Amino acid sequence: MSMHIRRALPENAFDYAVNHIACWRAAYNGILSDEYLDSMDVEKMAEINQRILGEPGLYKCYYVEHNGKMIGRLVINKSRDEDKVDAGEIAAMYLLGEYWGKGYGREMMDFSLSELKRMGHNEVILWVLEANNRARLFYEKCGFTFDGTRKEISIDTLHTHMRYARSLYNEA
Repeated sequence: MSMHIRRALPENAFDYAVNHIACWRAAYNGILSDEYLDSMDVEKMAEINQRILGEPGLYKCYYVEHNGKMIGRLVINKSRDEDKVDAGEIAAMYLLGEYWGKGYGREMMDFSLSELKRMGHNEVILWVLEANNRARLFYEKCGFTFDGTRKEISIDTLHTHMRYARSLYNEA
């Protein structure tokens, strides 16, 4: 498997946006409305990415490359949750659908956990849509458990987000 995880830079903003939208369309097909997924605007997303990738700070953004093609994206950071201020967070982890089930997600997870541990965190959290059974199963296989925390978020309509957590010192 010739996969590389690289730090996303401002010059990657457009490709990062294209990948973001393609990954969301695969991951949330049947969960979010077709109208919402079809309305995602690559130019707007690229502008947002340009700002985020140009500012060092809160988010560490990466892209996943396989044979020269951007196949996924990853965002890690300090937890944004007030009750988990010492935890790290996986804010985004996405792959194009044709790369699911081939070990790339596990490599992305291993990279994320290693980076968050290196940043000094003992615990990691992530949020996942309750309806996203595929992602929830993957996270559970990686040692995460639902910690009982839910919140409603509005994307195209209201959706329930579930918080998963795990120690960075578990072997999963």
